[in-house]
Amino acid sequence: MFDWNDLRFFLELARQGRLAAAAKRLRVDNATVSRRIADLERMLDTKLFDRASAGFLLTEAGSRLLPQAEAMEAQALGIASGTPRGAAVAGRVRIAMMEGIASQYVAARLPALAERAPELLVELVTSPALFNLTRREADISLSFVPVRGPRLTIRRIGAFALFLYAAPAYLARHGTPASLEDLRCHRFVDYIEDLVQIPEVHWLLDIVPEPNVALRSSSMFAQQTAAANGAGLVLLPAFAGETDPRLVPVLKPLARTERPIFLAFHQDLEFVPRIRTVARFLEETVTADQGFLLQREIMP
Repeated sequence: MFDWNDLRFFLELARQGRLAAAAKRLRVDNATVSRRIADLERMLDTKLFDRASAGFLLTEAGSRLLPQAEAMEAQALGIASGTPRGAAVAGRVRIAMMEGIASQYVAARLPALAERAPELLVELVTSPALFNLTRREADISLSFVPVRGPRLTIRRIGAFALFLYAAPAYLARHGTPASLEDLRCHRFVDYIEDLVQIPEVHWLLDIVPEPNVALRSSSMFAQQTAAANGAGLVLLPAFAGETDPRLVPVLKPLARTERPIFLAFHQDLEFVPRIRTVARFLEETVTADQGFLLQREIMP
């Protein structure tokens, strides 16, 4: 007979990836977790986990079961409007985003989340393309274009501005542009055109339609480093350029563009406490930082 409680063991092992960690979270011994997973696999007549040196990895069948089990968990938690009073929010949450905002904005602010929910394990995954939340490649997406897929909750939670930056040494050699027209005489660092998977990331074209590009990279951080060492002008989000002491802004605020910030997660996860906690933290953080992200103090 199917035992609904076996799904608790399945979910915890899927989140922790290791038998001992799951057992600790469930306050049982390793043998109990192993037995309950075996019971569930026998009942469903399918293998849910591959046992490997890296831990327990979901099989294809396990990956299909995971969203269903999480939806059941979400429904149960929703009855009580979330986590019982006094209970810790725990588990693994995978957030997908592009490299720049992950490494130069979100990562610096995650320690505040750890203070709020110390039993959470946050994973930042980056890619030049959008992740598929429907296939559960991540739990939450933070992006400047809305992700696509059925049954997704997508909210615009803010925006960030981008400005031109350069190394003082570059400006000393080539002069500081005084107008947008002057940019035609300067060199730029930009993305590799045929590797741009999201057209909106080719933001330099918002400012300079036909830039004289001296160096290209698929990495925003590599572009920033090259510009900081004198390769040319670079268009960067304010969260990257304003915090880099090697760079100075150029034609600010005249040379300026913006991108929105979208938060997304699957509707099945809406009432899962760990997802709700991380989503709320990201939204509150971006909202509170809008002055910095948009550089409103320099706007006319």
